[in-house]
Amino acid sequence: MADRVTVIGWDGSPLTDAARSALGAATLVAGAAHHLALPEVPERAERIRLGSVALAARRITGHRGTAVVLADGDPGFFGVVRVLRAPQYGLEVEVVPAVSSVAQAFARAGMPWDDAQVVVAHRRTLRRAVNVCRAHTKVAVLTSPGAGPAELGLLLEGVHRTFVICEELGTDREQVTVVTSDKAADHAWRDPNVVIVIGGPVTGAPENGNWRAGGDPDVGPRGWALPTQEYAGPFGEGETRQLRSAQLARLGPRMGDLVWDIGCGSGAFTAEAGRFGAAVIAVDLDADACARTLAVARRFGVQVQIVHGTAPHVLEDLPEPDVVRVGGGGAAVVSAVADRRPARIVTHAATRDAAELIGRDLTEHGYDVECALLQSVELDTRAWTEKERTVGFLLSGRLPVRHP
Repeated sequence: MADRVTVIGWDGSPLTDAARSALGAATLVAGAAHHLALPEVPERAERIRLGSVALAARRITGHRGTAVVLADGDPGFFGVVRVLRAPQYGLEVEVVPAVSSVAQAFARAGMPWDDAQVVVAHRRTLRRAVNVCRAHTKVAVLTSPGAGPAELGLLLEGVHRTFVICEELGTDREQVTVVTSDKAADHAWRDPNVVIVIGGPVTGAPENGNWRAGGDPDVGPRGWALPTQEYAGPFGEGETRQLRSAQLARLGPRMGDLVWDIGCGSGAFTAEAGRFGAAVIAVDLDADACARTLAVARRFGVQVQIVHGTAPHVLEDLPEPDVVRVGGGGAAVVSAVADRRPARIVTHAATRDAAELIGRDLTEHGYDVECALLQSVELDTRAWTEKERTVGFLLSGRLPVRHP
């Protein structure tokens, strides 16, 4: 095992005395090509071109001597330190940090970033990173080959965002470009790059500033499945507070998800799913319902995409959902949604026959199906008399292939 492992962050500025001292004593140096070309790297040291960090960690574990790992920016922020400190390698690591590429990017843009979301986009996580950009007004995306500005722009089709693209920060080839998301695919971008994604309504800064990174989650009313009086209405038969509560609990929308709300009606479900941090596409054939949903979303500070049209036909060109609420359209729409294979689907039915029809279709599509008869009675607490009684069937489908 290496006697000592030092991880040095590099942001293009001259190395600190501590970094130069560690490099001068190194018998093994791992890094990208531009790191290994630094004049401070000893000629006698073994050099490892850093591709797989796990592979480099195994080489360092078997090395007898002093190892240095060079990495761009702050190696403790979405960097190599997490892998090197994994228990299976048993490495004790010292870190000499530099300014992170995210901090550099926001500095070049002249913007604060304590209210920004930060995500990493690889080929396997690109869709979820895009969903965060859909749902939030300020996002920094640490890109990778095949999951860069062009791919982000293409997947954000239908959603207007502004990109601040920072290429090769800290080098002589550094360049900062501002484009709209629909134009990002028209260019070839150099790696590495960071993309700041900006969009949605501009809100004023909190009077006392944010108390946590990523923005203040305590905006809006406390709780979820809020009373109907929090929304303008009118409300359809599938929009009772109790049913909405059960639907949210079964879908579990979260950051990185894309939610379809088909038959958005009053906009209550759309707003609440968005408050969990998920991206939401709200669909309705009624233009007034679309307008109400957009107004509710803006009042709650939620970013949504509104699609006016008739399901299931209007769903064909929408991006793949993670979870779906079908608030209108019946068995035909549920079947069309199931063809897209979201992880979870919820809907409701007014009669047992309708519930059985939907349940059988979901089962045929490979979903594990639950059905419950929900009855709620609202009481007037002044006289403790019944005000309103609602009864309906709640159906939920869970796809075991994606979520065992």
